[in-house]
Amino acid sequence: MKDDGRYIMRLISEGEHQQQDFKYKITDAMKLARSVSAFANTDGGRLLIGVRDDGVVSGVRSEEEIYMMHAAAFEYCRPASSIKFDTFIVSGKTVVIATVPPAVHKPVCALTAPDTYRAFIRIGDENIIASPVQMQMWKEEQSHQGALLQYTDVESSFLKQFEPDMMYRLGQIVRLSGMRRRSVICLLSRLIRFGLIKQEYQDDGQYLYGIRS
Repeated sequence: MKDDGRYIMRLISEGEHQQQDFKYKITDAMKLARSVSAFANTDGGRLLIGVRDDGVVSGVRSEEEIYMMHAAAFEYCRPASSIKFDTFIVSGKTVVIATVPPAVHKPVCALTAPDTYRAFIRIGDENIIASPVQMQMWKEEQSHQGALLQYTDVESSFLKQFEPDMMYRLGQIVRLSGMRRRSVICLLSRLIRFGLIKQEYQDDGQYLYGIRS
């Protein structure tokens, strides 16, 4: 247990961001698992547990919260995520930092309902459900085969569906292309990996796709 209030207050002053999240208290290991999944699938990050959203140190209140932190990483994530716990004392209150490194094998999925696992990514200070295209990209990245893009008439015709400076939802692209949804997802994932298409997340919960300028 470390007594370094200045270090914790410096971290708190950064606020919540791509690699940092505050947790006032742990009442649901499944919800915490979403943060673990998001950090593991993106750039890694840390959870400051015992810190309110406004940055006020409230402290970890019970051993049950400590148990749920471990459960979030090792029981509610598939595969189990690596995570390191460090305990600090700030003005007599306990703050736990849970550090999650980027996963080697992605995606790390979190249990969201009985027998239902979803992968999350971290965008800004939010945990967002990964898109089907992102899931396909991870699948291809984990493959032992090298990435190959054959620029045929199919790819050429597909890219012509995109108007410059326009962004499209996945469903729109499927309708415009006349291709099966699964084929569109696979093709988009390859075009994103080769820098020809970009994927953007919108505040309304939609992923949009367009030609990379």
